[in-house]
Amino acid sequence: MNDVEAIMSLAKRRALEKGLRYAGELAPKEAFALLRSDPPATLVDVRTQAELYWVGRVPGAVTIEWSTYPGGARNPEFLAQLEARVPATSAVLMFLCRSGQRSHHAAALATEAGYSSCYNVSEGFEGDRDAQGHRNSINGWRVADLPWEQG
Repeated sequence: MNDVEAIMSLAKRRALEKGLRYAGELAPKEAFALLRSDPPATLVDVRTQAELYWVGRVPGAVTIEWSTYPGGARNPEFLAQLEARVPATSAVLMFLCRSGQRSHHAAALATEAGYSSCYNVSEGFEGDRDAQGHRNSINGWRVADLPWEQG
């Protein structure tokens, strides 16, 4: 079993253990390994444009807001935008948000819409809050020291 197969197997096992409605759950470093695989997976960042600008973005990620800023209303065009940006329903899609919550819902919705290989990046871009309520210190894409850029 190669690294990609091992990562996919572990992600699928997590999904079964947690009763998730999509293919699997990935840690940030696992997601990055799949981005570098051949063929590469597609990272779909579902954070708002404000978050991407003020907090940072992953180079090369497809960006589709799950909810709008300001206000936080769910983006009614999410699926249409996903279908336009990633038309192949067999594509390996990895959904990312701040902490893994919105991306969890996005992965579930994409799966319901017929995408067969959807994964959630469980720790998100900023990760969980520490004891003082701050992010970017416990886990997540940035704490894992993976590529990102400001604005």
